[in-house]
Amino acid sequence: MDPGRPAGVNRTNLYVLAIVVALVAAGVFAVARSDVLTGWTLQMTLISAVMIALLATVWVLRRRLRDTSAVAGLVHRSLQYHDERLRVSEAQLGEAMDMAGMAYWEYDVATSSFGFDDRMLALMKTNAEQMAGYCLAADEFIERMVHPDEGAKLREDIGRCLLAVAPKQIFASEVRLRCGDGQSRWFALRFHYVPATDAIAAGIMGAALDVDEAHRAEDRLRLLANVFEFSGEAIVVTDADNRIVSINRSFTRLTGYEIDDVRGQNPRILSAGRMPARGYATMWQDIAEKGGWEGEIWDRRKDGSCYPKWLTISTLKDSAGKITHHIGSFTDISERKLAEERIYHLAHHDTLTGLPNRFSLHNRLTQAIVSVRRESRSLAVMFLDLDHFKAINDTLGHPVGDRLLIEVALRLKSCVRESDVVARLGGDEFVVVMTDIGDAPIGVVSAMASKIQQRLTEPCVIDGRDLHATPSIGIAVFPSDGADADTLMKNADVAMYHAKSRGRHNYQFFAASMNEAAAERVELEGSLRQAIDGGELLLHYQPQIDAVSGRVVGVEALVRWQHSSRGMVPPAKFIPLAEETGLIEPLGRWVLNAACRQLWTLGRQGRQGLRMAVNLSARQLREEKLVDHVQELLAAYRLEPGDLELEITESAAMENADITIGILRRLRDLGVALAIDDFGTGYSSLAYLKLLPIQRLKLDRSFVRDIETDHNDAIICSATIALAHSLGLEVVAEGVETEAQLTYLKYLGCDLIQGYYYSKPLPEDALIEFLAREPSAS
Repeated sequence: MDPGRPAGVNRTNLYVLAIVVALVAAGVFAVARSDVLTGWTLQMTLISAVMIALLATVWVLRRRLRDTSAVAGLVHRSLQYHDERLRVSEAQLGEAMDMAGMAYWEYDVATSSFGFDDRMLALMKTNAEQMAGYCLAADEFIERMVHPDEGAKLREDIGRCLLAVAPKQIFASEVRLRCGDGQSRWFALRFHYVPATDAIAAGIMGAALDVDEAHRAEDRLRLLANVFEFSGEAIVVTDADNRIVSINRSFTRLTGYEIDDVRGQNPRILSAGRMPARGYATMWQDIAEKGGWEGEIWDRRKDGSCYPKWLTISTLKDSAGKITHHIGSFTDISERKLAEERIYHLAHHDTLTGLPNRFSLHNRLTQAIVSVRRESRSLAVMFLDLDHFKAINDTLGHPVGDRLLIEVALRLKSCVRESDVVARLGGDEFVVVMTDIGDAPIGVVSAMASKIQQRLTEPCVIDGRDLHATPSIGIAVFPSDGADADTLMKNADVAMYHAKSRGRHNYQFFAASMNEAAAERVELEGSLRQAIDGGELLLHYQPQIDAVSGRVVGVEALVRWQHSSRGMVPPAKFIPLAEETGLIEPLGRWVLNAACRQLWTLGRQGRQGLRMAVNLSARQLREEKLVDHVQELLAAYRLEPGDLELEITESAAMENADITIGILRRLRDLGVALAIDDFGTGYSSLAYLKLLPIQRLKLDRSFVRDIETDHNDAIICSATIALAHSLGLEVVAEGVETEAQLTYLKYLGCDLIQGYYYSKPLPEDALIEFLAREPSAS
């Protein structure tokens, strides 16, 4: 079929029509040329020819019209078919865009406005009303719907497209649009220029795709990449065959290897060779069964140095559960191991001397006991305490005391065998464990104790001073004195206190009777704590007499303990106990308060101008609130400061001399009288004497006792009195019991007398009677 000719019109129709026309024409021509035909005949002939021609023409035209109608029906059906195909294509395009999550938008150059379809409204989670009927002016759209940071960029991209005016050139842009839910989301825009036609104006046609999740995923990937690259831990990634595919910066910094050095290599190239094959087998077994492993191994850097590291290995698997990669992360734990070693050393050793401490000693002693018990042997524990170390430490300072302790530790280690243990418990307490003392324990241990005594007694020169650290040693032997570490330590400690009670600088073996003494000491300590607040303490008072007038000018308050079951406990028994246990501080405060109250009572009874002397311990002198406490007592009992005299010993005055002198000066400024007790028996230098803000010296009874028969005592008494007077100080002689002693002391110019010659220490009632009998009392 000729596509240019109407359907139904063929060559036959045309040929018939042409023949008819030709016959008619020929007939007409023949008639016109014939003479036979008459006028009527001619007319009829012409009419017939014309009729035939007309009939033929009508027949042809009807056929033509029928053919034209068929063509029109075919065209109509074709248009319907193409309309349907167009609708299907549009539907398919819509479904494709929906499936792709894409939307359509356009920009009209003539109106400078953006238009959107329903998909765009759905992607932006908004509605037609918010978008002003699917169309917004460019400025309004950018202001309302585009994130402020993206508006200028979108304008620039649109402008580039309009300037290009190239229909086939695709432009792309990513912007954040404000959605109806208040959030901003990323959209990818692709668009091209559309030139003007008769039907449409020039503009831009584009598609939009929500890529917010992709942006978020990209941000997460970027974050993970940064975490990987800049992690403080070294990270190495291997494939399923354990070949290195990636490392981070920390890996290079820690190992010295770059990626080109290790790519494709097995991580075993890092190994220092210190992990046994069995350990690697266990590691890979855990990785296979548990999906990971962590632990400490040793590796080697590129420069050959070895280091410990803490390694964690994990696996990555695909959806089928097949391992695709291994990830190893590790850190250098050299510093941590050093710190652990330091911590362990500090936990088990004394920081000053480096010797094992109490905790370590207990463990070692327990192990030694297990060993000797298994072999039926013996061991010995020596508990050492340095004599008078506190005085050295306090008078010369802690740095000097520390250096002395270090020297003692070195000397102790030089005395013992390598198998023996030397430990420091704290302060000036040391322990020596002889781990094997053979079949004659007493002789072996005695020899070692004597050796230690001799070695420690040798002078130690520190800052130009010869210092001595004589030990008191208590000894307990396994198994006779204890079957475990705690019992042996306790019994050695008991024996050491027994050595101190025997005059110090000796050693004593533990005996069962010592436990009784120790138990008594513990019981006595508990009773003393209760006595301080329980009303068992009381004061006795010993008068101090003016050597010239014979008048009582003062009394010394002396504490006594009336135990509920023991009766009167001697001061020599509980005062040292109070010093050792720290109870001397509350005890001293009680004495000071009771003495001030008694002085106030005597004043109310008419005895004015009497001075009350109270002893202060070294511990009390270190109390920060001592001066404030004294001031409060003077105010509470309305006493004159000069009515109170505080006595301190030489050794107490020299403990932390700078601090002590400062406190004494504050007391002197307050108006309180100060005296040095037991002068001549301490360890101070006379150079300190002129620095002390005191008014009196008390001559110790040990010099007064033999003043009549011992020439040296007489000289000491004479020199002391002369020295005191030259410094403007009064002298009080203690322990005066005979008239001869009194006469000689008066001869030497002693100012005050105190002792049994006049009176022993008296309870309150007896003191009042004594003062009443004084001739001038009336």
